[in-house]
Amino acid sequence: YHFDYVGGPRNYKWLNVTPIPKIWEQMNLAYACGADRIWVVNVGDLKPMEVPIEFFLTMAWHPKAMTKERMADYLKLWATREFGPEHAADIADIVGKYTKYNRRRTPELLAPGTFSLANYQEADRIIAEWKAITDQAESISAQLPENARDAFFQLVLHPTKACYIVNELYVAAAKNRLYASQGRASANDFAARVKELFKDDQELSDYYNRTLAGGKWSHMMDQTHIGYSNWQQPSRNVMPAVTEIEVPEAGAMGVTIEGSTSVWPGETNEAVLSFDSFNQPKRFIDVFNKGKAPFDFKATAGAPWITLDSTSGKVDKKQRILVSVDWTKAPKDSASGTVTITGARSEPVAVKVNAFNPSALTRDSLKGFVEADGYISIEAAHFTKKTDTAMARWEEIPDFGRTLSGMSIFPVTAASITPPENSPCLEYQTYLFNTGKVEVTSILAPCLTYNPD
Repeated sequence: YHFDYVGGPRNYKWLNVTPIPKIWEQMNLAYACGADRIWVVNVGDLKPMEVPIEFFLTMAWHPKAMTKERMADYLKLWATREFGPEHAADIADIVGKYTKYNRRRTPELLAPGTFSLANYQEADRIIAEWKAITDQAESISAQLPENARDAFFQLVLHPTKACYIVNELYVAAAKNRLYASQGRASANDFAARVKELFKDDQELSDYYNRTLAGGKWSHMMDQTHIGYSNWQQPSRNVMPAVTEIEVPEAGAMGVTIEGSTSVWPGETNEAVLSFDSFNQPKRFIDVFNKGKAPFDFKATAGAPWITLDSTSGKVDKKQRILVSVDWTKAPKDSASGTVTITGARSEPVAVKVNAFNPSALTRDSLKGFVEADGYISIEAAHFTKKTDTAMARWEEIPDFGRTLSGMSIFPVTAASITPPENSPCLEYQTYLFNTGKVEVTSILAPCLTYNPD
């Protein structure tokens, strides 16, 4: 098995990117298929892989005792042993989350375009999640006895903070590039932020190498991890390229909306935000400055059912307006309105607001997962119905995968069956408003074809 990997599509050699549920799933499979004498794991440098190594050895000692239900307790017991019971649950949560977050995309595979800046606030949500566990780790570190802080830094705080910095670095680079193309004055702020984060990354490694425990772990954090251009590591960390623009003195308004990278005024396509009464989302409109001088803006809702969290203000670099619908006032079936933005040295921008509020259906009457924006997204464990057979069944592996958990067939040695003949199945009730072909994207956990049958 691998906690450290050299090869395509990218190495992962810097910090731990292997969540415990993934280790359990693969080693339980190996054990069930007859690997019951020797297990071998490639760990690369021993130092940053203490947590997965110990879990691997613990499970190897008594595989049957390490059930998927006991995994949730393992990190808490580990944290209690290392740092005492007071913060054990929080420490276990941080360690579980930083590896889970790393498995969305390993640090070596990150790029400025990895997470979306336009859709569903993905990039901002991911950085907020990294910041939350890093702040929590910093807080716990300050509360620990002095003689426990070096160990906590190595095992918990450093990997969490280091990966937070690298994720934010790439998101900041993405914002710099997008904002430069949009003419935003803040593009240069994000160029500066990329440089600052690149420096922070080096300083954190330097602290680990030179200061931590009196320099005991010199060179342990020399592994390069930023600036990959192919499968092999770069010879040195390379900062993502940034773009700096000339910003005029006079302020000028630009507008962009959630779900688009277009800028108004100037685009020929219409700015449209869509809402539905089932998901009841909030969408954003960003009013930004193309110049140095601040300007005042106004936002006006063109219908009484359109709600804005801000209707006026001063824009230095950016103001975000959250748009929602008051469904107690919204017309039935379909309705359209506008939000009009006015500001300095710019013609007004009209953002169309579409509301979908079917009279024949309500949130209470509709069953199952409902289409929104042309999509349905379902956690594997949120099935409507589960059918087991005498030979096999679907079971949840807690905390497995990118989001909530994973579903897998047990026993793992069950013979393949071609549905629908006597096969265990999961069913997901959905409701679609549009007809035609449907594209289904399944997020699966890769595995070698260990059994050609």
